Amino acid sequence: MRFLMAAAAAAWFATPTLALGPRDICILYNSKMPNSKSVAEYYARRRGVPAENLIPLELPDVDQISRPEYETLILSPVRAALKDRRPLPRVLLTVYGVPLRIGEQPLSDADKAALDKLKQELDAASAEVRKLTLSVRLLKADVEKDPSSPLAPVVKQRENQLTAGQQKVARLENQQDLLRHRESTAAIDSELMLVLWPRYELSRWVPNPLYWQFSPEQRRLAPPVLMTCRLDGQTPAIAKRLVDDALIAEEKGLAGRVYIDARGIMWDTKTDPTGTGYGGYDESFREAARLLEGPAKMDVTLDNAEPLFPPGSCPNCALYCGWYALQNYQPCCKFVVGAVAWHLASLEMTKLRNPGKEWAGNLLRDGAAATIGPVAEPYTVGFPKPEEFFGFLVTGEYTLVECYARTTYLTSWVMCLVGDPLYNPYAKTPKLKSWEVRPSPHGAAPLFR
Repeated sequence: MRFLMAAAAAAWFATPTLALGPRDICILYNSKMPNSKSVAEYYARRRGVPAENLIPLELPDVDQISRPEYETLILSPVRAALKDRRPLPRVLLTVYGVPLRIGEQPLSDADKAALDKLKQELDAASAEVRKLTLSVRLLKADVEKDPSSPLAPVVKQRENQLTAGQQKVARLENQQDLLRHRESTAAIDSELMLVLWPRYELSRWVPNPLYWQFSPEQRRLAPPVLMTCRLDGQTPAIAKRLVDDALIAEEKGLAGRVYIDARGIMWDTKTDPTGTGYGGYDESFREAARLLEGPAKMDVTLDNAEPLFPPGSCPNCALYCGWYALQNYQPCCKFVVGAVAWHLASLEMTKLRNPGKEWAGNLLRDGAAATIGPVAEPYTVGFPKPEEFFGFLVTGEYTLVECYARTTYLTSWVMCLVGDPLYNPYAKTPKLKSWEVRPSPHGAAPLFR
């Protein structure tokens, strides 16, 4: 079975990449909501998606469902719908009315029993560490008083025992977190990227084999991964507008200004070698500005200070990226039709129909045609690097969903892309070649080896 899965994965990833088209998309909608079906059918009609590619799901009208509900109401029917499709779709598009988020995995009886057993082992290991810590402290004090003390050779031995004990505690605590299913909340769209996978660990994330720097060896061993996207917003009309705007912008090419809102945080390669901390991401904001202003010859405004762009200060905006105003949306941009805009901050897509001051829903309401956001705490590494995402976007070589799939590090995590997956705003007016886009920040150690 494992051999067959590896062979299928190799064939999947070895297949030459053809231009993404309407037949590559399956649309998932909530059959219990007429507005959800209306959005799905509207997209299919506007983009020419075959009727047989619409997959109805009977879902509650909520933002969050439980893990058992996801497996019963979404995972199983989607797998059944895809079972005999050849070729497999490359994109799953969720629409208005499909829930956003899966709650944490509940504990099974086996999990609870294993946790009880593990707690005893962890308590004993922690007690031993406390004992060794005190022993090392006393031994060092004795040797400091008398360097010729016969206890001097014992200090190193005790320190080694303490280090081993601390490592054991850390290992047991990690096992405890896994059994508790900590951080197993996920965006439905991100989880659907792995709809063809067998069982996998639900705590935290799974590295994304579609990421452009993922090694070919690792990619060949992975089961097929699908790209996902969402057509959504505060109202069905906004969800439909996203495809209308995409088609309008594609006709002439997306024209307008670029606004990059960095924070002036310097990147320290010693403390953040992979560039996935605050400094690494802030450097990627600046690298995005340099790339789009230099080789791409676009009209770029870079703010490299902590304050946000003031409200209304970014007219004629085609591309926007900024951070970090947590659930504190600022209407800084006046968007052109087809604008792509996202803000790096936590919890910015926990709801789309009633977003409050969350960025994702308000960016869409104010005219953006596409955005990215998290349904729970994402950490910085949940977001694409700005230089990579926007760099590939302006090449015109990739659609919106391909740009996202190429630049998001993680699957089975909390991130969502909203917009028309086929949207390619620079197909007629490319600004760069894909080889001009570099891993960001420049000089960072690879995250996946």
